[in-house]
Amino acid sequence: MPYGGAKANPLAIMEYISTRGGSAPLNFEQVTLTGLAGDGGLYVPKKWPKFSSQEIVEMAGLSYVEIAVRVMLPFVGDTLDETELRDLCEQAYGRFAHSAVTPLAQLDGQHWLLELFHGPTLAFKDVALQLLGLLFEKFLARQDKHLTVVGATSGDTGSAAIDALAGRDKVDIFMLHPDGRISDVQRRQMTTVRAPNVHNIAIDGSFDDAQAMVKRMFADRTVTDQFAISAVNSINWARLMAQIVYYFFAASQLGAPHRKIAFSVPTGNFGDVFAGYVAGKMGLPIERLIVATNVNDILHRALSSGDYSTGTVTPTAAPSMDIQISSNFERLLFDLEGRDGVKTSGRMAAFEESRKMLIDDDMQQTAAAIFTSHRVDPDDMSLAMRWAQEEAGQVIDPHTAIGLSAARSADIDPSVPIVTLATAHPAKFRDAVERASGVRPSLPRRIGDLFDREEACDQLPGDYDTVKEFVTSRATPADG
Repeated sequence: MPYGGAKANPLAIMEYISTRGGSAPLNFEQVTLTGLAGDGGLYVPKKWPKFSSQEIVEMAGLSYVEIAVRVMLPFVGDTLDETELRDLCEQAYGRFAHSAVTPLAQLDGQHWLLELFHGPTLAFKDVALQLLGLLFEKFLARQDKHLTVVGATSGDTGSAAIDALAGRDKVDIFMLHPDGRISDVQRRQMTTVRAPNVHNIAIDGSFDDAQAMVKRMFADRTVTDQFAISAVNSINWARLMAQIVYYFFAASQLGAPHRKIAFSVPTGNFGDVFAGYVAGKMGLPIERLIVATNVNDILHRALSSGDYSTGTVTPTAAPSMDIQISSNFERLLFDLEGRDGVKTSGRMAAFEESRKMLIDDDMQQTAAAIFTSHRVDPDDMSLAMRWAQEEAGQVIDPHTAIGLSAARSADIDPSVPIVTLATAHPAKFRDAVERASGVRPSLPRRIGDLFDREEACDQLPGDYDTVKEFVTSRATPADG
């Protein structure tokens, strides 16, 4: 049934602006295919759409697809009509193993898990990337253009993006991952996909090194003048947009808007928790967003003391969080700074040179109205895994355990439900789960033959020019 909400007018124009103020506004189709702005900034909507309490009330009992349509219609503007968007959502979420797409599981009287791992690669990235792959295909067919996707992954983005794009027309994907710093399941989910448009690259270095190369490639005119470069990680606005949906879906089931909900989010690149921030801006009554980090705690330090400065990446049992530069934090800084692109540009230029940033007191206070943060050490992560198993019968992965540990440590009224985002299936991190809980989780039947499949991967040094030559010698120019 068509949705007639006044705030979600499918004919309305939605413009996207860069956080650094130096790029022309784009529409949704353009921003999806572009990824990073030409001035080095990240795209955000010119204004946040708003839902009334009544519109949120009317989401109660709707399917995931129907809530997705309502939440995303304002963002797609006039680039897709409601029927087109619904068709894409039905295709994307029809591949999930659970009919609810992102079901809730209750742990005790206050704590819940939002299971985001029922997609084809067993991680929350599927929720957005299955849709993004379809958006790429639709928009590229309209423009008769070839797209080169270049991305960096700390584990889950790569496999989800490759699954979503493998074999699709008019797109090649080059995915960089830090050699030896992701789990065996994460690696094999990328390297066993044998499609001619898929290129896996293991680099000698960290995720931050890989991400820096990707950002440099977006700014390299010798690359962008020949190839249409785009992104699938959370610098791409369309991916964040799709992640906003499950905050509304979960909150609606737990009584919103009649009561507030808190969310605890295992956080590395800040994209997933920023989606929650946007949900709050749209009118969802969020009591608190708990930013849960591991020992690579740049975000905890930034939010708790204003110290956004990088250190050395420490490899942990939660590799997707082993990050020292959280790209999406720039989007929050832009909002906190009054959406002044000149200020944000100057702030980020100084940070990129010094790798240090001091967050102003007034910005910290504004952020503290919705964000709190917690650093979780390895012992507390293991304790959370054991508690979930022994007290609630739930086997959880290390990233989810970090979120749960932070949730159980939060000072939040017991009447407020706290939803921890369960970001990955425990079988993706079998060794770490077994060490903490004594249980070795099995892979779901749908990918049970993963370790029998042949791998293909190119190993390259952590050198930009080498990686650039690899990509440009294999990519297809924009004009095909």
